[in-house]
Amino acid sequence: MSSREVVALSVGGVRFVTRASTLRRFPESRLARMLSEDNEEFQLVDGEFFVDRDGALFAYILDFLRTLQVSLPADFSDVERLRREAEFYQLQPLAELLGQEHLLKPRLEILELRFFLRETQAFFRIFGSCSSTVERLAEQITVFTAQRWSSPFPSQQPLVPLPLERPSHHDLIFQCGTERAAGDQLVARYVSIKPDTRKLINGVNVLGLLVDTFLKDGFRLVSTRTVSSEEKVECYSFERLQRPAGLAVAVKEGCVGTTGPFLFACLKLQLLREVTNKQHFIFVKCLEKKNCLPAFECSTLFSSK
Repeated sequence: MSSREVVALSVGGVRFVTRASTLRRFPESRLARMLSEDNEEFQLVDGEFFVDRDGALFAYILDFLRTLQVSLPADFSDVERLRREAEFYQLQPLAELLGQEHLLKPRLEILELRFFLRETQAFFRIFGSCSSTVERLAEQITVFTAQRWSSPFPSQQPLVPLPLERPSHHDLIFQCGTERAAGDQLVARYVSIKPDTRKLINGVNVLGLLVDTFLKDGFRLVSTRTVSSEEKVECYSFERLQRPAGLAVAVKEGCVGTTGPFLFACLKLQLLREVTNKQHFIFVKCLEKKNCLPAFECSTLFSSK
């Protein structure tokens, strides 16, 4: 690889090294023009281009140019500043997407726990507005069962895991405690909730561990109420603000003219949003302007895992 194919940049004091072809991904962007034009914003100092901009945010810009994707952490709070950086470098597709504030706002997630205690048995039903949260809880919770003659202690027999009841993607049902079977046999059910390794048979103890698990996962208890006074069904409601797990842009090269790919600046962006059970898909359709050849097809994925 020749030295002209490798470019070093110092952005706000942070050093980056990349290919010239990466910086030329969008030919009309400032970074592409930097390599072929004299520009006061980009001064060549000791063989490196000095750019007086935010170096930490430039890492996302460069990753976008390398992969044609950008993924932001769930706790990323500099979206507006990153959008301004994208505008400065004249990367309009990225700036347009980051300007869609409604895609980046935290969403309210609700979790409801119903608890019913009857003699030596306890029944639980968990409902969640986010199916991926319920799915994760289903992986954490395991119910074990064993049949025995008198004592319910788990040391007497090996315990057999039971599948949880899943009426839908948004809820799960299980129980613990003991009940009489044929003859003098006892059927005992124990509950284990990862990462805790205990196998609990007492319903109140399981309830306490469930509440503690929800709180550690970022939920807060907002209300408690009795749904049925006769059966003493207790309902606990939790909520949390859930930020998007990530925001990704995928750009796919299509037809190109003899002079290379045309810019997104030549394209009109039309946003279409489709909400599904687990993910929000935003499809961005690139429409040609008059006298422009098709250059790129792009799509975006907004995930709420």
